[in-house]
Amino acid sequence: MTRRFEGKSAVVTGAASGIGAAVTAALLAEGASVVGLDIDEAGLQKRAAEWGDSFVPVVTDVTIESEVESGMATAATRFGGLDAAFNVAGGSRIGAITELTEADWDFTVDLVQKSVFLCTKHEARHMKERGAGAIVNISSLDGRVPMPGGSPYATGKAGVVMFTKNAALELAQYKIRVNSVLPGLVDTPLVAAVMGYEPAKQMFLERIPMGVAATPEQIAGPALFLASEEASYITGIDMVVDGGWELSNFPNLAKLAG
Repeated sequence: MTRRFEGKSAVVTGAASGIGAAVTAALLAEGASVVGLDIDEAGLQKRAAEWGDSFVPVVTDVTIESEVESGMATAATRFGGLDAAFNVAGGSRIGAITELTEADWDFTVDLVQKSVFLCTKHEARHMKERGAGAIVNISSLDGRVPMPGGSPYATGKAGVVMFTKNAALELAQYKIRVNSVLPGLVDTPLVAAVMGYEPAKQMFLERIPMGVAATPEQIAGPALFLASEEASYITGIDMVVDGGWELSNFPNLAKLAG
């Protein structure tokens, strides 16, 4: 395996599970030192025991700026700076627009969109001091394709795409690159309910030309590429990694309720 991140420092949000854990494991395998932020303390401690001293767990609510600022400071001071950042943390509460509560909307949009702003803000501050850096934001295919019953998630993820472009434009002068990855269906705890219910699972898979859900590792690969020197002239893009799903639109799971 190549060691593209040998001697580099990185921060990953949502590091305890799913795509965040896959990104962290890949970074460690390629020689990076990683600070992992997650609200799941037990999950972080389990990962720390698995990954060893090159991984530093920091319990963080990424929707609260003071906690984000503290977590990024840990990443920068523990390893003498910050080279790369992966903003992966996410989650959602679903519901029809006419029934969705304000609290559910705020929970979802804050977690998937506001957190990316807060993290990018403080990551970039440390990268400016270093004179370079790369930030990868995990958006979603839902940021391009409407999701019945998932308006706050889709709206928040669409915001991540445009925020990424704005950040890339503003931060290029500091040699900080900012890109986003838009996964399709990924087999993670976030979609366990879908993957565990065969009728819903099949509605998704029949729309994916490659016929399967992605593994978290299949999303981690493109994310690490965008943060590596191989992508040194790439900034402001939104890379879709979806097995071709965008070509065939989103299933309407509301039909299952009938």
